[in-house]
Amino acid sequence: FNRDFTFVDLCFLAAITIQFVKSFFFSDYDPTIEDSYVKQCLIDNQIAQLEILDSAGQEEFKPMREQYIRVGEGFFSYKIHRDILRIKDTDHVPMLLIGNKLDIRQHGIDIQARNAAAAMHIPYFETSARTRYNIDEVFIELVRLIRKMKSQIQMNTTNISSSQQRSSSSCCSCCSCAIL
Repeated sequence: FNRDFTFVDLCFLAAITIQFVKSFFFSDYDPTIEDSYVKQCLIDNQIAQLEILDSAGQEEFKPMREQYIRVGEGFFSYKIHRDILRIKDTDHVPMLLIGNKLDIRQHGIDIQARNAAAAMHIPYFETSARTRYNIDEVFIELVRLIRKMKSQIQMNTTNISSSQQRSSSSCCSCCSCAIL
């Protein structure tokens, strides 16, 4: 079976992480330097072990951010999109843009966020940590994006015979994913 090890830096989205991992909404959550969580789930009939790192997105901890980005393979971020691409030295990194608090604003009102996601060529999801709307979906989608990218990289960089390719047609027999 496949196993993904995932690190997530949510930059001000701690409520989404807590809702995903603990199925609980903290209305008075006070972010710390960082928190980490682990959750195992089944995504597309493959077990995914998610190790989630929430760095709280606080500006005073910016020096640690580059290290998180180096080890990360997927991101929930907006403000540091260019930094992620620069540090990773690539134009393509699995990433989602998330609009939270859908429960207290009108559905579909965030046209600016949709346009930003389109300009960055990344998916956009509206969520609500309070009502759990789209919480599982954003984590599932990010794992799928990581698996897809890993599969593409593996196909582009591996020079194996066609018979070996046929025998390893699944997406990585044991892959390690990091989401930051």
